[in-house]
Amino acid sequence: MTTTSWTGPRGVDGGLLLFRIRAVPVVLAPSWWVGSAFVTGLYAPMIGQLLPGTSVVGAFALAAGFALLLGVSVLLHELGHCVVALRYGLPVRRLRLFLLGGISEVGRSPARPAQEGMVALAGPAVSIVLAALFGALLLIGPSGGALWLLLMEGTLANAAVAVFNLLPGLPLDGGRMLRALVWGLTGTRVAGTRTAVAGGGLVAASLLLWALLRQVQGSPDRWLWSGVCAMTAWFVIMGARGELRSERERVWPEGLVLADVARPVLQLPAESPVADALAAAAGRGVVLVRADGVAAGLLDQPRAEHLAAKSPLAPAEHAAEEIRPDTVLLESDSGEEVIERVHGTAAWQFLIVDTEGRPAAVLRRDDLKAALAARRRG
Repeated sequence: MTTTSWTGPRGVDGGLLLFRIRAVPVVLAPSWWVGSAFVTGLYAPMIGQLLPGTSVVGAFALAAGFALLLGVSVLLHELGHCVVALRYGLPVRRLRLFLLGGISEVGRSPARPAQEGMVALAGPAVSIVLAALFGALLLIGPSGGALWLLLMEGTLANAAVAVFNLLPGLPLDGGRMLRALVWGLTGTRVAGTRTAVAGGGLVAASLLLWALLRQVQGSPDRWLWSGVCAMTAWFVIMGARGELRSERERVWPEGLVLADVARPVLQLPAESPVADALAAAAGRGVVLVRADGVAAGLLDQPRAEHLAAKSPLAPAEHAAEEIRPDTVLLESDSGEEVIERVHGTAAWQFLIVDTEGRPAAVLRRDDLKAALAARRRG
């Protein structure tokens, strides 16, 4: 199970940092060990049927090797997503391996259907190439033995990862490709998401039906596949629901104007006493400007209140929040662009500038969240 997630900011918590690729952390979640142990325990008994005469220790070693090989295959699959997303300028928060799969957490949704389609396609393409490489080695190498079995497992594992992820349902890669296709044809991302979510429901139902069929047929590997199918179906259902919820949250309510949500802006000298800056703010956003005319940042109210309690005459610049390119919004930005930026950026307030780059207002995350929630309830 691998997928790409258009998600908000997250840290590197909840796992072991393996390495970084272009500053993107690759994390091994604790649940990966659980999933690998599950695969090892259920697959080991099958080794004796594939390689008669294998000892119990050897069977578990080969099963553990298969679990590791599957993990590496998923990692390379996700790296395919990650590299293409970065090439399009999409920020990737982290790449995380968990339970029986992986996820690339992309911080911003693609702006065009073609971008989403290419990012989604990159993972299965890597898996297909890996399956072909393992298959070629399998054909030229000697048949039988532990090495032959590992090569066969590598071929089948990567082929399975590619085929499964090409199924047309969210949150799988095939679902994202389906959304990109419908989005491109209709011009509406929401229509693409709804179609792909329905596809995800069909994928989950098909997995459960297939597991039931294996049970009825009495297949020797029925318990292995029943467990895998049940967990995968749960993953698909929860992922599809999350995608639909996320799509609803990124829709800008009709009639809502950004100016009605944003706060007026006030410019103050950066050397102003922090207590005076707080008093002058009176609920407005404050841009602190140095003597040379360069903005020192936005006044961070919680930090300013803490500083004022200890040292009310300290320069307000000491409680400034840096103004970064990703925390600047344009008055001309669409509602969806505003939601996307706020959702995908680790900041609690954003500076809105006019067409000439002058400060026009300040948008706070909580204000936007409250306004959107009120409109949706209404």
